Amino acid sequence: MTKRRHFGSIRKRASGRYQARYTGPDGKIYSAPETFERKTDAQKWLSAKETEITRNDWTSPDAGSVTFADYSAQWMKDRILKPRTRELYDGLLRNHLLPTFGGATTLNDITLAGIRRWRKQRLDAGPAASRPFGPVTVGRQGVPPAPRHYGNRR
Repeated sequence: MTKRRHFGSIRKRASGRYQARYTGPDGKIYSAPETFERKTDAQKWLSAKETEITRNDWTSPDAGSVTFADYSAQWMKDRILKPRTRELYDGLLRNHLLPTFGGATTLNDITLAGIRRWRKQRLDAGPAASRPFGPVTVGRQGVPPAPRHYGNRR
């Protein structure tokens, strides 16, 4: 008798490797980014995904494909801000962040090293160019913060 998994599914491919799939909290079916040589490796991967979901640490694997421009625009729409604060944040995005991270830059493309380089360039350019760091460091509200699972931490 075959034991049925309580979370996700594993199937053996024609290649002999194992594919793991699960249904995310959003109702969509997700596959592991690679197949596994051993069934136990696929089971471990599914267990890790289940733990992420249980702890509310899970984010959609597709989430990082959102552009920074779209994410920051949605972030601004989702905030209840006083008019002057909204004006300040719009200016910070338009003048400091979108010129570097806007366009086709996805959240996955933004790395910690890239942010550090950008910050150093802004600080080296003088006081006017380093203006965004007040709201960033004081309230963390000035820059749309990506959920911690978005982007690469390099």
